[in-house]
Amino acid sequence: MNTTEKNHQFPKTYWREIELPTFEKLNEDIAVDVAVVGAGITGITAAYLLSKEGLKVAILEAGGVLNGTTGHTTAKLTAQHGIIYDEFINHFGKEKAKLYFDSHMNAIQFVESKVKENGIECDFSKEDAYVYATTDQYVDKLQTEWEAYKSLEIDGALKDTIPFNIPAKAALLMRNQAQYHPLKFLKSLLDDAIKAGCTVYENTVAEDIEDDDTEPKVVTKSGHRVTCKHVIIATHFPFYDKPGLYFARMYADRSYAIGIKTDKDYPGGIYISADSPTRSIRYTPYNGEKLLILGGDNHKTGQGIDTLKHYEALQTFAEEVFGLKEYHYRWSAQDMVTLDKIPYIGPYTAGRENILVATGYKKWGMTTGILAGHLLTDYVMDRNNPYKELYSPSRFQADPALKSVITTNADVAKHLIKGKLEIVEMNPEDLQDGEGSVVMYNGKRAGAYKDKSGKLFIVDTTCQHLGCECEWNRAEKSWDCPCHGSRYSYSGDVIEGPTNKPLELLKEE
Repeated sequence: MNTTEKNHQFPKTYWREIELPTFEKLNEDIAVDVAVVGAGITGITAAYLLSKEGLKVAILEAGGVLNGTTGHTTAKLTAQHGIIYDEFINHFGKEKAKLYFDSHMNAIQFVESKVKENGIECDFSKEDAYVYATTDQYVDKLQTEWEAYKSLEIDGALKDTIPFNIPAKAALLMRNQAQYHPLKFLKSLLDDAIKAGCTVYENTVAEDIEDDDTEPKVVTKSGHRVTCKHVIIATHFPFYDKPGLYFARMYADRSYAIGIKTDKDYPGGIYISADSPTRSIRYTPYNGEKLLILGGDNHKTGQGIDTLKHYEALQTFAEEVFGLKEYHYRWSAQDMVTLDKIPYIGPYTAGRENILVATGYKKWGMTTGILAGHLLTDYVMDRNNPYKELYSPSRFQADPALKSVITTNADVAKHLIKGKLEIVEMNPEDLQDGEGSVVMYNGKRAGAYKDKSGKLFIVDTTCQHLGCECEWNRAEKSWDCPCHGSRYSYSGDVIEGPTNKPLELLKEE
């Protein structure tokens, strides 16, 4: 069996293989204290905390609970987010770099305390975290980062190697990190939130906010309104982007993961490479054994090589380093990266604390989502929080934000022009069953997919957000926008924002 055939047999994320509750669609106008849009880690944490405060909370979810990025994670609970602390000290100062570290450590401590307090069975374990280097260039960077650790009093050490057959020249240790099964943990929080009076509505798409300064109304796709005192936008990419222009302040990045079994003993710990391509390594308990979770191969959404090649690269890495016994799962995730690498958590626009947002987690959502839930709760409750300024969406640092906004939007312009000028040689009739591609249709660029039964879907590939041309994602069978990360199904339905409109379906037969 070749790699491509094997990969296509394992489309599931490991985390989704638990039974989750289901909820009805919103079918009437309602009024609550807080409307939480999005049922991922941030939305559920915030809903749990606010419900415990005695507030009337409603969660609105476009699909099913915990079915987005939260359900497609490597599930590391760590404050070690690559090599960042020296950079943060230089750009933001030592005090803010320390606040960043402390906020993520507090998130880990919250999970640990709830696991113990409520007896949550979620495979929680304390683990040391390592970022390792395989080149001299990154050895030097690790040494500099180690100096930042010492300056910030981070409990760690600089090591010579890691316990795998990887040519690592150095590794930076951060102690007292953790791992867990996020859906098992969050299901427990959701159950408690519902017991405290929280209501949940699935398959309820939030399309707009009617904002009258005092009581904003969330407007759903079906025309119903949720009147509230506060709106929390926890939709990965903000579904409401009119005044904030978040699409110009972030870019979308995709990464990949596989779950395998190996004959080799796993020595413990969680690992990530400093060099490219990124390699993330950890394990999780699995039917009395250990399932090895390998991730990485990140790239901007809609850009780069054939997406299936990323799974193949991870499988090759697994075979070379660990010895592949059984291949069980593969999945991918998408996350937003802000201009300065620090998430946006707080008022959607300056001075308006009744519409709140959390986004830009740069793939570290397991701790960021927890801390965001706490921070947003303090905004709603009008309480002080030491992290408000650090994560404020209204902040702007001339370095590196100005450089990043120029680079990011120049990249957008490049792909906008490239897509419009592309010469397309394939026609719909050239497709095999199960194949998708950009094609020529009625003299214009279009996207076509033929399913395994031979049914053909042809869409206009022009992204409904700002008009870039989408590219075919063979691994996920989706149309991905290379400009701002919008994603659509092969028939044109919205998968990921910032778009909120489907691609035009030109033909279905």
